[in-house]
Amino acid sequence: MNRRRALVQLAAGTAAAMAIPAWAQPRRILLGQSCALSGPAAQLGLQMNLGARIVFDRVNAHGGVNGRPIELRALDDGYEPDRCRANTETFVNKDGVFGLFGYVGTPTSLAALPLINSSNVPFFGPFTGAEALRQPFSRGIFHVRASYFDETALIVRQLVELGLTRIAVFRQNDSYGQAGYDGVVRALKAHKLEPAAVGLVERNTVDVAAAVKAIVPKMPQAVVQISAYKSCAAFIRAARGAGYGGTFYNVSFVGTQALSDELGRDALGVVVSQVMPYPYGTTTAIAREYREAVRQAGAGARPDYTSMEGYVAAKVLVEGLRRAGGNPTPDSLITGLESLQHYDLGDFQVNFGPGDHRGSNFVELTMLTGDGKVRH
Repeated sequence: MNRRRALVQLAAGTAAAMAIPAWAQPRRILLGQSCALSGPAAQLGLQMNLGARIVFDRVNAHGGVNGRPIELRALDDGYEPDRCRANTETFVNKDGVFGLFGYVGTPTSLAALPLINSSNVPFFGPFTGAEALRQPFSRGIFHVRASYFDETALIVRQLVELGLTRIAVFRQNDSYGQAGYDGVVRALKAHKLEPAAVGLVERNTVDVAAAVKAIVPKMPQAVVQISAYKSCAAFIRAARGAGYGGTFYNVSFVGTQALSDELGRDALGVVVSQVMPYPYGTTTAIAREYREAVRQAGAGARPDYTSMEGYVAAKVLVEGLRRAGGNPTPDSLITGLESLQHYDLGDFQVNFGPGDHRGSNFVELTMLTGDGKVRH
């Protein structure tokens, strides 16, 4: 059985287990997750879901949280905003979920935002660093990861320190691409620079010809990529085929392992910013714990930055639920999460507080090798 089929079956198994109506599970904590489980961005949703379920399954095996099991219901949105909005309406208006967890993507999360803000359903740990989900502040929204502003600031700072000042941007033509682009422009402005060129790609496509024509002739020294793994891989290959010899930098949403898998040997030298601890080694306590949990999960699971993010987000949510008491409400969960000040998961801290729901600003850079590895 190949890895993708194993992950799809795991997700399907979770969905099947959740077919029991919420009203028949009075003590169950039901969470809804809208994410890509199919299509060009599928690995992002599959991995985010997998990491979270590893945590929830282990918690449930030990009696749940304060005696209540957690159930994660995942619906496929294919990384399309309209489908995510419809999924969210189902979760909130039909399923009566306790909370929304681990949504994947900026355009999808923003499509759900009006319903999130009008309902009393907490929205926790989305896989996006967009500022539009952080400002203006919303009491029910919590972020575990650093923002795209944090990631692009580090990327630009390193490039400038290396003497590379002609920096282009390849970006998705939607709110995610705009969010990352805004971060690059903001970071460049601090160094009195501006983008050398900009190329666009439509979401869920690999039609990068126009972007290559817009960027390569301007001869930038580096290209910052704000898209998902398939389009970024297509651009790297096409740009190199057109004679480009500069470097490529990506933000974490690209899907690090998925990008490496797409590129194969062509991944050599590609840089990716990360907002989670390195999941392939044993340097941090959370990485050691995560690696052992993935090993025990079996079924084709392997360490991956995206599933690490799902794992970390799920652990933080579980602690918030513990602190919310035996009969949690949205308000008691928010209070519980806001009490997680300098909460250490094992060499990785999350810090919430009243009025501050940005759990971390941790960012570091990694480099892909040509043999499927990620160099820390």
